[in-house]
Amino acid sequence: MTTDATGTDVTEQALASLRTTADPRLRELLTALVRHLHDFARETRLTQEEWERAIGFLTATGQACTDTRQEFILLSDVLGLSMLVETLHGHRAPGATESTVLGPFHLTESPVRELGADIDLVGGGEPCVVSGRVRSADGTPLPGARVDVWQADDKGFYDVQQPGVQPSGNGRGLFTADAEGRFWFRTCVPAAYPIPTDGPVGGLLRATGRHPYRPAHIHFIATADGHTPVTTHIFVAGGDYLDSDAVFAVKQSLVQDFAETDDPALAREFGVPNPFRHADFDLVLERTA
Repeated sequence: MTTDATGTDVTEQALASLRTTADPRLRELLTALVRHLHDFARETRLTQEEWERAIGFLTATGQACTDTRQEFILLSDVLGLSMLVETLHGHRAPGATESTVLGPFHLTESPVRELGADIDLVGGGEPCVVSGRVRSADGTPLPGARVDVWQADDKGFYDVQQPGVQPSGNGRGLFTADAEGRFWFRTCVPAAYPIPTDGPVGGLLRATGRHPYRPAHIHFIATADGHTPVTTHIFVAGGDYLDSDAVFAVKQSLVQDFAETDDPALAREFGVPNPFRHADFDLVLERTA
């Protein structure tokens, strides 16, 4: 085999080597990947030194991954790829809750909690109640729907970032909606925070002059039988970085008012001091086709 000066021969040889791939989707993906990677190298005239630095960066990204940190998801997030994939496949029925990125701090299983439980196990933040309904796009309540929740604390840290400071499971909960599809829990108002910058992705942000901050938000995964699950956030209205989220995940429909509420009777009902902040919204799921 010979290679011409532009490398097109080696590209054709690499593509030809994939033609016997039995899985048609795998063949499609690998063929497009090889073609675009080779075109990128030709377009930029990639040097050997640059290629080696890129390999080193990807190696370091893998080495930064642990059971509680996914540096590759973080890389995908800051390059906008996570949000692009979500957008390509996140179309919902009219009125259904829009999806957004999973993020790098989701755990496989959040601790199961009773409705109304306080997921702020540390305290000290601004008291907040989050409530709403899980319902179908046609308005039908979804009793027994599962609502998986996780968030940073009032200082912008997740529990897995501060072992020994925050107890495991702080800011997390897995709730089951009641007979009317309702859910509610107590927490603190989350803070805006920087994504981890002590690894390769942080170095990439510094090299490109980008800030690492995400606007304040709470994560949700809502699931119900016969419906398509949704992975989403609610963002705190009026907060910083809503127009410059480091991972490009803000959608206007997901920005929610955490209203200042002065209502002693309602505070007693929820078991929080008065006044408090209250976010109330529906998680709307699309029926499975």
